Amino acid sequence: MNRLFLKRFGELSRVPAAFWMLASCLIGSLFFLLFQGGKLASMLFIIITLLSVYLILGNWSGVKRTHGVRRLPNTHQDANLEAGHSLQIGIQVQIPGFWPIPYMMIRDKLIRQNGEETVFEGSLVPDWKRRGELLYSTLPLRRGSYRFGATECLTEDIFGFFQHKGRLELQQQITVYPQTVPIREWTQFHQMLKGMQHHSTTTRAHRETTQINGVREYIYGDRLSRIHWNATAKTGTWKSKEFERESLPKTIILLDRTDRAYQDAAEFELAVSVAASLFRYASSRELALGLLSVGKESTYLEPKQSQNHHKQIMNHLVSVEADGYHSLNQIMKERSRQLPAGCFFVLVSPQRGALMLQMLHHLEHLQMNPCHIWVHGSPTGLFKGQTVEPSSGQEDWIKQIRAQGFMGYEVGQLSELSNLLGGTRRYA
Repeated sequence: MNRLFLKRFGELSRVPAAFWMLASCLIGSLFFLLFQGGKLASMLFIIITLLSVYLILGNWSGVKRTHGVRRLPNTHQDANLEAGHSLQIGIQVQIPGFWPIPYMMIRDKLIRQNGEETVFEGSLVPDWKRRGELLYSTLPLRRGSYRFGATECLTEDIFGFFQHKGRLELQQQITVYPQTVPIREWTQFHQMLKGMQHHSTTTRAHRETTQINGVREYIYGDRLSRIHWNATAKTGTWKSKEFERESLPKTIILLDRTDRAYQDAAEFELAVSVAASLFRYASSRELALGLLSVGKESTYLEPKQSQNHHKQIMNHLVSVEADGYHSLNQIMKERSRQLPAGCFFVLVSPQRGALMLQMLHHLEHLQMNPCHIWVHGSPTGLFKGQTVEPSSGQEDWIKQIRAQGFMGYEVGQLSELSNLLGGTRRYA
């Protein structure tokens, strides 16, 4: 009996206060008509009755059964974009029924992978077919995975007494990739490959073998001997032979994810963007690049030459965080057996000093060719809370490692990367 009473009381407590006020006015006008009578009481009862009917019928305005669709005009077909870009969103709604709706409020929710929520609100006025569209843009998005939560549709009567709500489940995933810059050429990298292979290597592609690997579309300028006549006859379009290429020394990029090594989130984003730009360059030059990324979880992707491999690496870079606590030397001791000898090893890290120099010598001892891309946001020490000695400048570290025969670059802004690797900026 007590449970039934509590259930009934709970149902009554969910009824809005405006309903009880309207019911009180209606009952009061009815009693006024019954006990007082007259034209005034009759007119008052009729007006309140009509008003009550209007307000109650608004509950069947069709807002609860609203259906719609979300459009993303400025994204690719798979809803991807780069960090730093705004997302344009359009929500089209169709409201069933015929009850007049003066306006509709739409509340949309964008949720990041870490649980951070951003709510967008806007209003629209439905047309005579009870359709409408809300367009809005987000702030520039950070790298990461996003999803849309439930979209709420709200409207009120013309007096603002009752609020009617609808809910749209327009689930959609958004992937924001790291910001990258196009690298025209990595001069020292290709010069190193020439020296290692003892033959001329073009900057755009390496030598092809005589082994046919498949068929590709004809490119203007292909020699007549390259045309695949059987495939051309079958498809009706020009096809050329695709030959396997000579294997180049493999390249591995280590992304330093040590938490205490970075001053702030912006410096880590710079490191991720540098790594992503290098992989984008490797993909365009058909180079075999691998990734070593060690944080809370360890990820090692062997160097390969394929679009699927490149996509797998970029998907990993979308969600990485600076959450590691292992030192680089410890990482190399654990991973040295997996790394191929003679590979080109690139460290993308804000660390410098004796420990980093020891790391470079250790890589050289493992018969690898190390390169340090030193990323930094502002002049700081090795770890958080430490400051640089007044005598040490930003370029001193690069000069020091280059004096010992190692490749090194200092990157303070992502826009500098292309010129640095292209050789337009030199260190004395």
